[in-house]
Amino acid sequence: MNVLLVILIIFILSWVFDQILSWLNLRHHTTVVPESLQAHIEAEKYEKAYDYHRVNYRFSLIKSVPGLLIIGTLLAVGGFGWLDTQLQGITTHPVWHPLVFFGVLFFASDILTIPFQWHQTFGIEERFGFNKMTKKTFWIDKLKGWAMTIIIGGLVMGILLLLVDTLGNGFWIWFWIFISLFSIFMNVFYTTLLLPIFNKLTPLETGDLREKIQSYSQSVSFPLDNIFVMDGSKRSSKSNAFFSGLGKRKKVVLFDTLIENHKQEELVAVLAHEVGHYKKKHIIQSLVLGVLQTGLMLFILSRFIQSPALSLALGGQASSIGLNLLAFGILYSPISMLLGILMNIFSRKNEFEADAYAANTYESAPLQQALIQLHADNLSNLTPHPWYVFFHYSHPPLIERLSALERR
Repeated sequence: MNVLLVILIIFILSWVFDQILSWLNLRHHTTVVPESLQAHIEAEKYEKAYDYHRVNYRFSLIKSVPGLLIIGTLLAVGGFGWLDTQLQGITTHPVWHPLVFFGVLFFASDILTIPFQWHQTFGIEERFGFNKMTKKTFWIDKLKGWAMTIIIGGLVMGILLLLVDTLGNGFWIWFWIFISLFSIFMNVFYTTLLLPIFNKLTPLETGDLREKIQSYSQSVSFPLDNIFVMDGSKRSSKSNAFFSGLGKRKKVVLFDTLIENHKQEELVAVLAHEVGHYKKKHIIQSLVLGVLQTGLMLFILSRFIQSPALSLALGGQASSIGLNLLAFGILYSPISMLLGILMNIFSRKNEFEADAYAANTYESAPLQQALIQLHADNLSNLTPHPWYVFFHYSHPPLIERLSALERR
């Protein structure tokens, strides 16, 4: 009962804390464009941004309540333990039983939230002019997502369970090695293997933009041949760009919406920012920190993975790996939050450094304009609450980035 009480307290306080932060963030969102940006962003568009965040806040709150009540009730009355016991009638295999357990939870959760996903996409996002997804694409994406979860998630979870069954508490070292190598593999081959399942990537066509990008890349000794355009407009009008890969397999991916909405100089400045991450070794550093963070989590997990107390707290009749993993996920969340704060602080520092690199090796003005345009088009909150930024933002707020660029 004491273990269950701790689990319930952490679960409920986590929800309350998130809601308080979201409420503070909405209250801090002004309806008037910040003075430093009034020359760049229309008042009417910023009022739309406020309305967008207000609607999303209310919807997020409504959406979270059923999850709180259902999961809280299942924890309190031993519902997860009951499910675990019932599934033993299907299989008691030490690997297959937990896989079936988490499979049932995943599909039940995702199916129950489909109405919310549907409203988010075809209600809110469409109302504010972002959604470009058809209903057919929605269902195809859903089926693809389920398939990827079964294949990749099942493989990773299956290896974890097999190592636990074979090595006991010593599983964590070998699984740490496996998941670290798997993460590196995914970082290198993500745009080659996974991204094309959902989006079409086409090489950036020969022309002024490609020549300007290649000219800049050569000026900073950055060999870049893989420049791709992604059909982001297939699903949303929001824009983005990202860099992936290591060594000779590095690629830059530009959303087609980004190319449509920005001048060529701004696009080169965005690329220069991404190159800055590579030159400053931010990608490698983040990968190493992620590996260390995973190692810490697995080491702590190894101390709980076979604990009968966790299973009994969730209503199990005996020690169950599935129940223990579920309980551990909740108990570990405060540590995860603290590590997430540190990673966000590190990430925000890296964003400032990448901005500075772009300003030093290219130009500051087009990068500033690109950032302003991105935030305006995506209806971003220009005045987020400092505490919300501290806990959730991996990028500094726009005004802070522009101020830092102005000082260069």
